[in-house]
Amino acid sequence: MDARRKKLLYRATHRGFKEADIIIGGYVHHHGDRMDEALLADFEKLLAAPDQDLYQWIMNKATPPETFNGLALKALQQFAQSTEIAGLVRAQTMG
Repeated sequence: MDARRKKLLYRATHRGFKEADIIIGGYVHHHGDRMDEALLADFEKLLAAPDQDLYQWIMNKATPPETFNGLALKALQQFAQSTEIAGLVRAQTMG
């Protein structure tokens, strides 16, 4: 993993609350090596958003501003809906 992806992984796994770490960090951990330049750039921009806003957008509980509604957000929304990730997030919120 190159330095740019390592930095992205760190930022993705240190979001400020566990549910966001699971989803965002999990996605980058599993797909980071396969991200193309456009997706990497979009992720870097997306991770500049406030944690709570970003989590609400990922979970489809709020509409993101157009500047953040790109490839990375769509990928995170799909990843968050996977059975395994949804179960991990539920476990965190319940206990």
